[in-house]
Amino acid sequence: MNLATRQFIETHRYDDVQKLALQYSTRTNSEIDIPNALRQISGRQHIEHKIPAWYSNDDILYPQRLSLEQCSSETTARYKASILSGSSFVDLTGGFGVDTTFIAPHFSQVEYVEKQNELAEMARHNFSALGLKHIQTHSTDSISFLQNMHSCDCIYLDPARRSHSGEKVLLIEDCEPNVLEIQDVLLQKAERILIKLSPMLDIQAALKQLKNVSEIHVVSVGNECKELLFLMEKAVRPHPKISCVNFQKQAIQCDTFDFSEEKKLSIDYHASIQTYLYEPNASLLKAGFYKSIALRYAVDKLHADSHLYTSNRLIADFPGRIFQVESIALFHKKELKSFLQSITQANISVRNFPLSVAELRKQLKLKEGGDVYLFATTSADGKRVIIHTKKQPAVEISNTTGC
Repeated sequence: MNLATRQFIETHRYDDVQKLALQYSTRTNSEIDIPNALRQISGRQHIEHKIPAWYSNDDILYPQRLSLEQCSSETTARYKASILSGSSFVDLTGGFGVDTTFIAPHFSQVEYVEKQNELAEMARHNFSALGLKHIQTHSTDSISFLQNMHSCDCIYLDPARRSHSGEKVLLIEDCEPNVLEIQDVLLQKAERILIKLSPMLDIQAALKQLKNVSEIHVVSVGNECKELLFLMEKAVRPHPKISCVNFQKQAIQCDTFDFSEEKKLSIDYHASIQTYLYEPNASLLKAGFYKSIALRYAVDKLHADSHLYTSNRLIADFPGRIFQVESIALFHKKELKSFLQSITQANISVRNFPLSVAELRKQLKLKEGGDVYLFATTSADGKRVIIHTKKQPAVEISNTTGC
């Protein structure tokens, strides 16, 4: 990139990229590489909050938008780095190199593999710009590299979850590379293998397909499930440990569970809705430790399929959203009329309820938003109810037991 292009990027780094593209679409300038400059401006703007550690580094180069959208955030990359360490590390699906960058300081020997030459060259440049001189880059096919590589401490894979036609795929066998076809080789080559799979994937189904899974990490950011990580090890464990992590502005919520324990538990369900209502964070809901949550946090579950909890005493460190119950109404037209008399706007959630949020909002004739939170659910006695609540302010806690 020449000086004129760099100066153009610096001058327009905060400008609207679409307007810039229109403004310079008909101009020709032998000095400024307009397409590349626009890509760099767009890329820097995109990662300002996604990868803040890179934002102030003017030497970072950015790829096409799709690669930026698919790469890990700094938050999730740092989390992966926190569970990996050793001497030698290989990232077989390097991509834009975000995960490699944050994991690399935990290893003395690092190899990055990416079959797209442009991405590999860009990553090589960025590693140097970030002072990571010990990373070796390889522009080659991951399978051939795996088959010919020396043994290492840890391998990381983030298989591409798009088909050849560009459509998103979910199942392990539809991803590229197909981990199911190479897992025996992976276990021969490394002591530990960390695999990132779709957050929509069924965990129990994946456990039946993957070998030697010792840990599962369900990672959410801002109560949205972002990553599903499976750690495989040569040493077989009878029951994998699962960590449910939710990154928030106020805290990191983290709980560890065991599938075998969840299956053995037996709890009672309570039709009585008490002073406080609790909704587990996205990672806990994804993992499905519904009975374990009730026992660990001393809260009552409303229904086997509702996944809402209640208590008279405030459980301030509950890993999820907490609400104070204002009133409750049966889902009957006559009772709802007086129940909704003073409510014109509300945030609506449905759990184990026959209507969707959109259908219920239309029926109740309520605008979206405001300070009122309504939960439509089914209680243990089978009754359909609407719970009027007020959200409790978040408490600054960091529950990191076992994580």
